[in-house]
Amino acid sequence: MKRLVLMALMLVVMTGSAWAADIKLGYLDMQRTLNTSEAGKAAKAQLQEKLKKYQEQVNIKQEELQKLKNDLEKQGMTLTEAARAAKEKDYQQKLKDFQRFTKDAEEDLQARDGEFTKKILENLEKIVQEYGKKHGYSMIFDARSAGMLYADPGVDLTEEILKALNAAQSKK
Repeated sequence: MKRLVLMALMLVVMTGSAWAADIKLGYLDMQRTLNTSEAGKAAKAQLQEKLKKYQEQVNIKQEELQKLKNDLEKQGMTLTEAARAAKEKDYQQKLKDFQRFTKDAEEDLQARDGEFTKKILENLEKIVQEYGKKHGYSMIFDARSAGMLYADPGVDLTEEILKALNAAQSKK
């Protein structure tokens, strides 16, 4: 669909019709804008902090598991069958708990990343629409998802939109 719109637009521009001269186009790199904006950097820092906390917990749990496994291997021959079975069951349960914890942590980080990205994109969409109206743009594309193979760097609005996004973020 996006390619069809882009191809139709290019056809109109190439026909040289009188109204085609009034079309003003621009593009921005959404991914770069997300990654380098103040909101994007803040979100990334929060995610890194959360990841660090999870990693500390993972390390502690891994050490506990390794200790249990080593104890089981060392004492395995000297323990009674019932005691050995109980230790193995304990180890297996802790291993399941560890796997569940890591899966939950990963899902939590992905969900938070999605929430941050959605919030930033909502603000960015408003900024782009306001910028486009204010500066008389007919269309502003996302350079990556529009499938553009080439675009004049002179119509790259990434830095200008990034400044507007950061200014809006600092007002909050």
